[in-house]
Amino acid sequence: MSKKEIGVGLISVGWMGKVHSKAYALLPSFYPELNVKTRLVIACDSAPDRAEYAQDVLGYEQFTLDYNEVLNHPDVDVVSICAPNFLHAEMGIAAAKAGKAFWIEKPVGRGAHETEAVAAAAEQAGVLTTIGFNYRNPPVVEHAKQLIASGALGRITNVRGTFFADYSSEPKGALSWRFKREFAGSGVLGDLMGHLADLVQYLLGPISEVNAVTKTIYTERPILQMGQGTHFDVIEGGEMGAVENEDYAGMLIRFGDSAIAADAVGTLEACRASVGPRASYNFEIYGTEGSLKWDFERMNELEVAIGRSGLNLGYQRVMAAPGMGDFSHFLPGAGTSMGYDDLKLIECRKFIEAYLGGPAKNCNIQDAVASARVLSAAEESAASRQWVSVPATDGTTAALR
Repeated sequence: MSKKEIGVGLISVGWMGKVHSKAYALLPSFYPELNVKTRLVIACDSAPDRAEYAQDVLGYEQFTLDYNEVLNHPDVDVVSICAPNFLHAEMGIAAAKAGKAFWIEKPVGRGAHETEAVAAAAEQAGVLTTIGFNYRNPPVVEHAKQLIASGALGRITNVRGTFFADYSSEPKGALSWRFKREFAGSGVLGDLMGHLADLVQYLLGPISEVNAVTKTIYTERPILQMGQGTHFDVIEGGEMGAVENEDYAGMLIRFGDSAIAADAVGTLEACRASVGPRASYNFEIYGTEGSLKWDFERMNELEVAIGRSGLNLGYQRVMAAPGMGDFSHFLPGAGTSMGYDDLKLIECRKFIEAYLGGPAKNCNIQDAVASARVLSAAEESAASRQWVSVPATDGTTAALR
């Protein structure tokens, strides 16, 4: 049987653009049952050297400096949007108007209003969407979702989630676009808390109300000209500029009546300027019959405790293994670890499988709206110092009763 050829277009050839390209290239070998052939047609970047890299190294047939040429190319079926945050909404709307299915990195917009505009454009055009919420995809996280849904933990009572990173912990780290509201919108809310809000809703259901606090730890940073480097660059003795968004965010949350964790409460925290954690993204979920814990720094392990009595009471370490999520597509047995890029390959599989008319297991634009609404409510709450309700979002993949 002949394979279905899918033409791929890429917008922005940074780190994430390379990860997406790798996922497309590897998809046929890791998921032969899809019976697809991916063709890397055209890539775009505003920097000529990176655009050329896409052709010379990544294997795209063509390159361009104008993303509209990607969207209008007749051989492109699906598009990956991996540009900086402030361009996501513009490019997502343009992709929808061009009739292209798109896989877009988060945050989709600088707040709920931009994300909702992309969702409206995608719905009007009837195009498939997938969002870069990759922390859904570790096999042990999928196993955790099944345990929760099965009732093994009993009635869910409370959750604690933290996404702590150190990428902004250096006070002399450059004032890149990530620290400016015009370009990034919010700070750690959009960058890390967006992942956490999505992951918690994927596992436990819609968040209905939040009470939040935010803090900017470093209010000034050395100025960096746009396109001249990243926030990882350390600048000694440079001119200082104002940081315009938050380094830390924390919130109390309540789950809505439709959630599998209805009536449960919890705390979510995110910080981009932590000293110590490198990428400590984790959750703890507690129920009346058990609990579980997961940390991305040990992403192939899940700690599970079931029952309230007996000599073996406590946590058991469960290793990722065949039968959990997509593990068997990558490795033959437990004890051998998957990595970050594998999560993006799983995300790619869900995107292409849905594009081909298969099960819609991909996170979609409504999931992005749901996450963005939590974040916008958190910003409002931090400003008002009050509880703020989160508008309900239809069409998500959140865990419902």
